[in-house]
Amino acid sequence: MNLTRHPLWSVGFRPFFILACLAGLALPTWWALIFTGGVPPPLTFALPAVQWHAHEMFYGFGWAVFGGFLLTASKNWLDVRGWHGGALVLLAAAWLFDRLAMSLGAGWPPALFWLAASLFQVAIVAMLLHTMLPQKVRGGASDNYFFWILLPLFLPAKLLILREAHFAEGWAMTLALFRVVVLIMLERSQVQYMRHAFQAEILRDPRLDMPIKWLALALACAPWLPAPVAGVAEAALALLLIVRFAGWKPWLAFSRLDVGIMYLGYLMIVAQLLVDAAGRFVELPWVGSVAAHLFTVGVLGTIMPAMIVRIAKGHTGREVVFEPADKLVLWIMIAGLAARVVAPQLHPGGYAMWLHLAAGCWLAAFLVLCWRYTPFLLAPRVDGKEH
Repeated sequence: MNLTRHPLWSVGFRPFFILACLAGLALPTWWALIFTGGVPPPLTFALPAVQWHAHEMFYGFGWAVFGGFLLTASKNWLDVRGWHGGALVLLAAAWLFDRLAMSLGAGWPPALFWLAASLFQVAIVAMLLHTMLPQKVRGGASDNYFFWILLPLFLPAKLLILREAHFAEGWAMTLALFRVVVLIMLERSQVQYMRHAFQAEILRDPRLDMPIKWLALALACAPWLPAPVAGVAEAALALLLIVRFAGWKPWLAFSRLDVGIMYLGYLMIVAQLLVDAAGRFVELPWVGSVAAHLFTVGVLGTIMPAMIVRIAKGHTGREVVFEPADKLVLWIMIAGLAARVVAPQLHPGGYAMWLHLAAGCWLAAFLVLCWRYTPFLLAPRVDGKEH
């Protein structure tokens, strides 16, 4: 059998959601052990431990989910089949090469390290743009041009996050770019979810949606702006998001966990913006990088598991229904958010305990996802379609 024709390589979400689940269960657990002194940082790490943690959560875990999602979304967004077969095999190999470089690359020749660190990101950006750019001529979604600007910006952001002297700028730029991806994804998906779940229409007004996206994109430059200017811009974006949220019928969404979890992630974007904006004007006594973890745990940690469930079911020909085990995963991730962000403010002395508890939530949730969905991702669609 030609391995590139295996169902695993038929569409982008299949290999990358498996990789994301493995990263989601392993990376936070490993970091918690390192941070609390349970294990020493390996001498093979190519980066300082904090820098490694930030890079791997965004460019390892985060890009495994978003990469799989965007490689798959072209089918619905553009009516174009995404990359598959041998190209997908090589892309997954490049992702693994990047992970090896970050964890084992301390003694590698610089040229080999930078090849490994760059290959996946350059390749997936080029592949996604190759899929999206021709749709300008054929009439793709009206705001796909955001991706033409957004996706290439991940390349300098990754370069900066790998440079110790520019780590803070690279991390902030990366977070801002992920925020734009999440906002575009929520705009497009929540309309469908609310129609399907409640036969309800939510507010979609270009006079509100476009300023939100442009301002969110502009905040990728926040590390180089004066702190008051960046703070005002963040507060303005938060205000626009709050106004739109009121028109998205949250009272309906929060009556169902599978839809409400996406709205919780939306609110965590608002909270992160407000906390970060306030911190640019006054020093606040937060414990544990609250602004950072409101996004990584509060946004990515709530939205991404729900995305994995929906896509792994819907794109394998199954009915998209959140079963008890799926809902358990979401509740575990909500508990992880409380442990990582809320609990340390209430009991700072137990910080190490809260960190381990939050990491344990990620481990448990992604173990369940791995157990439930790896068989789906390795098997052909149940409805007989190829992809």
